[in-house]
Amino acid sequence: MQDNDLVVMGHVSGAFGVRGWVKIHADTEYADSLFDYPVWWLNSGQGWKAYTLETGAVQPKALVAKLEGVDDRDVAAALRGCRIAVPRSELPPTEEDEYYWSDLIGLEVFNREDAFLGRVTDLMATGASDVLVLQDGDTQRMIPFVSQYIVDVSLADRRIVADWGLDY
Repeated sequence: MQDNDLVVMGHVSGAFGVRGWVKIHADTEYADSLFDYPVWWLNSGQGWKAYTLETGAVQPKALVAKLEGVDDRDVAAALRGCRIAVPRSELPPTEEDEYYWSDLIGLEVFNREDAFLGRVTDLMATGASDVLVLQDGDTQRMIPFVSQYIVDVSLADRRIVADWGLDY
């Protein structure tokens, strides 16, 4: 499986218990929607490997999951930090002007005057709106991802145009 065939949906944050369960941090609108996918692809930097989801549960502070073949705490702990992805073909299509966060990561952002504002390194959900986190060398900018500030998003051109000044 190739990186461009997968959409990262979260990561393993640690082991849970002694029977091979893992704690999950989900980067999805609804955390438990990750359980809708029967096969997860995990990558610790060594390449992608498929794991079948046996079962999952919502705990007060995290999601937890039992993956096939992960049967003790040591194996579960070794998965800490692994990114969790699902095949893009299994995701529902996006609506107009709707994007998967993973598709926005890495896009270059320019303002209306074509000044480079930075590259999207992360997104944050603030409740009111999502926020693009941009990095340009030592400069970090945060731009609300709302139509008031976002003029155009072109995934094909890997570019976002924002109504935003260099000095904001």
